[in-house]
Amino acid sequence: MDFFAVRALRENHPGWSLLCAQTAPLALGFFMAAFTVPNRRNLGRQELIDALDDVLFRVRASLGEDAFPRPAAEYLDEWAGPEKAWLRKYYAESRDEPVYDLTASTEDVVRWVESLEGREFVATQSRLSGIFALLKALVQGSETDPEVRLAELRAERDQIDAEIGRVERGEVRVMGAPEARDHLQQLTAQAKELLADFREVEQNFRALDRQVRERIATWEGTQGDLLEDIFANRQDIAGSLQGRTFQGLWDYLMSPSQRSELLGLLERAGHIEALRGLPELEALPAMHQDWLPALEQTQATVRRLSQQMRRLLDDKVFLENRRIVTLIRSIEGHALALRDSPPRGTVAEMPAQHVEVGLPFERPLYSPSGRVAVDDAVEVADDGGLDAEALFGQFAVDRERLRGQVDAVLEAADQATLADIVDAYPIEQGLAEVVGYFQLAAESPWAEIDAGQQQRLAWTLPDGEMREAVVERVIFVRPA
Repeated sequence: MDFFAVRALRENHPGWSLLCAQTAPLALGFFMAAFTVPNRRNLGRQELIDALDDVLFRVRASLGEDAFPRPAAEYLDEWAGPEKAWLRKYYAESRDEPVYDLTASTEDVVRWVESLEGREFVATQSRLSGIFALLKALVQGSETDPEVRLAELRAERDQIDAEIGRVERGEVRVMGAPEARDHLQQLTAQAKELLADFREVEQNFRALDRQVRERIATWEGTQGDLLEDIFANRQDIAGSLQGRTFQGLWDYLMSPSQRSELLGLLERAGHIEALRGLPELEALPAMHQDWLPALEQTQATVRRLSQQMRRLLDDKVFLENRRIVTLIRSIEGHALALRDSPPRGTVAEMPAQHVEVGLPFERPLYSPSGRVAVDDAVEVADDGGLDAEALFGQFAVDRERLRGQVDAVLEAADQATLADIVDAYPIEQGLAEVVGYFQLAAESPWAEIDAGQQQRLAWTLPDGEMREAVVERVIFVRPA
């Protein structure tokens, strides 16, 4: 960055204006207390006004009544205004009042100010280890020479074999307290940075969608070209670097094996003796629970953007149809005005009418169809042993019962597949019950149908006969 780029940031960036503002101590302290420390998002207006009133009361009790004399609502409106843009103000679904959230630039400033406080212990070894691991993964993952890759894999295998030999001999190396604390501090810092990245990811998605909507609003071509351009840009949003990396993160956290491994590691980390008593260790087992609401909100943003794009396209089609009707009415009006005094000379040219001629020999010859012999003899069936009660023995699948069974299984686990639920609550109503589970999964934001994997379900009919079905894998996640 040169002088002009830095000057442009100083004049236009919301984060820079926040640092230079007179109300910066009040705003940053309030943002930390309301948003970043409890990791909350989408707070209602009245809730924020009440929280800011409490902060103002404590500040005025120490500095006097003249400190920050304006009401809390005015400060909130100023911080969310376009001149400041420290807060994002918008209306969410099923909410009657506006809700607020931090912008990405504001959260960057908050994290930077938190880092200025200083730390008693600075992680250096874990940072170097992380840099070395990332560099190694980058180089090895980009290597195209098979011989080099094989040599590196064999070297790693020799190191693992040597470590296995030391452990078998009883030489177990345990991480010391300074080293363990070093890694814990680095882990906590990166987890907070990941939470801060979610707001920036959401903002990038909104910026991509804004570009598409601007193109729709200024489109001058045909409707077909507009549709083609919209669908291409929709794929650009999902296929962009931001979209692919976020989808990869979502798939990683939604993978049952990865989530199980993550939960196991967090649980084991909470029992490390060298870290006992540290405040960072208390929040470590619930680290993943802070990510899921942020991930779900970002996914919901992408869904809302798609819906808004569809509505915008519908409005465009409505305006185009309205313009066509206006042109037709204008043509009719001009025709009526010229009815009594038609113009002289050639007004318009049209191709002469002509008759399409079809020669007889161009038609195919008649091909008689073959006759089918039908045996029309009627035989009277013996229905003496037919049980007509089967026609009335219909049933309906109780979806509330299925939902209750899913919730009961999720009380003991963060997630469960459909096979896990069927193991706990065997299928009673056959394939219709399986379809009911799929309908619940399709309507729930806390469930995913993985078309790339399959699972086998089995149940027993009332007559004792076994039935099996191979279906797509369904994963239910406990709501955060």
